[in-house]
Amino acid sequence: MHIHPDDIPGISFDWGAIKWFVTPDTVPGTAVTQGEVIVNPGKGHARHRHPRSEELIYVVSGRGEQTVGDEGPFAITEGDLVRIPVNEEHSTYNTTWRPLRLIVTYAPGGSETDLEGAPDYRGLAAGDVPHWRQAD
Repeated sequence: MHIHPDDIPGISFDWGAIKWFVTPDTVPGTAVTQGEVIVNPGKGHARHRHPRSEELIYVVSGRGEQTVGDEGPFAITEGDLVRIPVNEEHSTYNTTWRPLRLIVTYAPGGSETDLEGAPDYRGLAAGDVPHWRQAD
């Protein structure tokens, strides 16, 4: 199976965007969710948890701060991997002026649906590009 990011829908938030390449709902028979997360400069997401999945975060590029449970904030940078146990509170924040690019995996998959309830959740059609406005 070959998946190209421009061919799948995305999600945008006030803090960044996500493209889920593989989920149990989109690829029959898969047991995990994996996608690319972009955290915009100076932005981050609130602490939250995934009650059904552990999460692995691989830092493709950029730098930021991560919290996991009572640990942190600690610095993350290109090449780092962070493991977040099932149901552990966590957050990610971009501390630089460049985008923070992450590959995120949920095991088992399915926790991506938890994000749909966020107040700033916006679905994007395949090929759509998210647009952000600078806060006043």
